[in-house]
Amino acid sequence: MSKICQITKKAVMSGNNVSHAKNRTRRTFEPNLHMHRLWSEAQNKWIKLKLSSKGLRIIDKYGLDKALEKYDIT
Repeated sequence: MSKICQITKKAVMSGNNVSHAKNRTRRTFEPNLHMHRLWSEAQNKWIKLKLSSKGLRIIDKYGLDKALEKYDIT
């Protein structure tokens, strides 16, 4: 599976490590993703989502079913 949050669409970014001497080497910045199994009242079943911490906070704020509807997830 790809490293993309299903709610916020956060994905891997590339950038540089910068040492004290200002030497630059390429690196990747990965989102803080975790698999979560959440209960949907509307669908009456468990839904597995790969979420970042921000995505989980959005679900806490709006509720699972409203967040899925708002961010067009089936």
